[in-house]
Amino acid sequence: MPDKNKLSVKNLDIFFLSVGGAGFFPWAPGTFGTLVTMPFLYALGTTGAPYFLFLPFLIISTAGACLVADITQRKLELHDPSWIVIDESLGIATTWLFIQNQSILHYTVIFALFRFFDIIKIWPASYFDKKVHHGAGTILDDIISGIFAGIVYLGLCYLRVI
Repeated sequence: MPDKNKLSVKNLDIFFLSVGGAGFFPWAPGTFGTLVTMPFLYALGTTGAPYFLFLPFLIISTAGACLVADITQRKLELHDPSWIVIDESLGIATTWLFIQNQSILHYTVIFALFRFFDIIKIWPASYFDKKVHHGAGTILDDIISGIFAGIVYLGLCYLRVI
């Protein structure tokens, strides 16, 4: 098993999977990977473009991440190492598709909800996390967690909690 300190973001697969090296942050790399994605989502949200236009990009990126994660993990003989945080970026982007308001409060709520669901992994996210041992397992549990977070967020909006 390779030492994560010897991996280089000069390799395009490592750069992509670690979200430009964010996954090598020494504490809570998943949270950090989510956090570094938030400004990009905020910038996209302020453009006023309909969110469904982002959906094809998200689907293609997710499929690509599954493939690259599978190839890289096989090559390095790893399974879901902590430095792979593209799944957190795609997961929070999935939650972002549900956002109803461009306020910092709403971005904070989707961030907190996504991290909560990503950590607790409600089924079927837990199935992908524990039972699927290739790139799809690494990535799709976070997409599912993102959907759960988005649904709860919509519920909070509907109930006018936020």
